[in-house]
Amino acid sequence: MKVEWTRHAEIQMSQVVDYIRDQFGYKRKKQFIREVDQTVRILLRSPNAGFIDPLFDMRPITYRSVIINSLNKMVYYIDGDTIYIAAFWDTRREPNAQAAQVK
Repeated sequence: MKVEWTRHAEIQMSQVVDYIRDQFGYKRKKQFIREVDQTVRILLRSPNAGFIDPLFDMRPITYRSVIINSLNKMVYYIDGDTIYIAAFWDTRREPNAQAAQVK
């Protein structure tokens, strides 16, 4: 298996990382990036580890989600031997609006 990030997810991840750096400093930013990397490694070993996300149940693709920490969620789908990270967002925001942005 391999992992590919959509451009949308890359932008969202970058925004979250910038926010963490600005609010909590570089040490916390590095810790957060390690948490994301660890989650991706888990998905590579167990692609179905995330729960099927009900926000996307009307779509033809099965989207799954994993919680990175209490404030961040990663949405992904599997196609063949590739895990596509489709979105990355702050769980404090309105979930339906964020789900609507996922293509």
